[in-house]
Amino acid sequence: MAKQRGRYYLSRVNKLGTLTQETLIAEILNAPVRNIGKYAWAITDAKDGRNESPSYIFGKLAKYSSEGHVTVVDPTRKSQVDSLAPNLLVASSPFVYIPEFSGLAYLHVWNGIQEDLFPKRFAALIDNSSVEAVADYRAFIQKLGGLERITEMSAKVHPPNPLFGHLWAPLKDYIRKRNAEDVTIREKKTTGDGLHTQLIGSMQSLLAQGSPNQTGPVAPAEQADITDAAVLMAADGYGNGKIVGEQKGEEIVIRTSETHKSFQFSKEPDPSELAEAAASHFKMISDERGMTH
Repeated sequence: MAKQRGRYYLSRVNKLGTLTQETLIAEILNAPVRNIGKYAWAITDAKDGRNESPSYIFGKLAKYSSEGHVTVVDPTRKSQVDSLAPNLLVASSPFVYIPEFSGLAYLHVWNGIQEDLFPKRFAALIDNSSVEAVADYRAFIQKLGGLERITEMSAKVHPPNPLFGHLWAPLKDYIRKRNAEDVTIREKKTTGDGLHTQLIGSMQSLLAQGSPNQTGPVAPAEQADITDAAVLMAADGYGNGKIVGEQKGEEIVIRTSETHKSFQFSKEPDPSELAEAAASHFKMISDERGMTH
């Protein structure tokens, strides 16, 4: 029987405060159990794959009920009865962390651990961390292309580690120089033509340079203006960005997290195989966008 496949979403783990690569990995391997709402949350089945290639940390984000109930059959009375089931598993989302890319790939579990819930619960278990979506450039460009004008652009970004994109390198250097944990940038212009931005052109330039069909050299894209750079940085998984514009008289809001990059893989993965697939996707993203260490 073929293995069931599910959708894994690609994100980056942003390390805040005193969190380092080493302490992040240690916390994933030894994460505490935490009660949030009516459920308990834990990381189970952790595996340290740092000695393998690619290097990885595997685990499962588990959502369970400390006092679960299940229906069982009483064969003597030939009836169905309610029975207590301590620590009843409600949902489990396999994930893999790839240190080389600060990359995290996790399974979306319908009605259990959805795409937008996983980052919140992971960050609740791993102190001083945030999980931010890696946007699909092509889908993001398509959404932006439908806007007749842009009235607002904003982004909150974190220091990247270890990769960065050359279009937003000056912003990365600025954040480091200021020793900031995060930087928030916002621009607004609701009259006339709206804001002037080269965001679509910058993204298209990067995709052209990273295209496998590109045979000749492409002139490097110019470094982006500060707000464009912040949105690009967010789209690469180092924060979250928002574009507000107008389309046929209606206000449209586009978020970097809404075009979340993903791939399909087994719902019950072999850790090494999942790590290999995730690392391959993160490498393609880095090559496509010209990201370097």
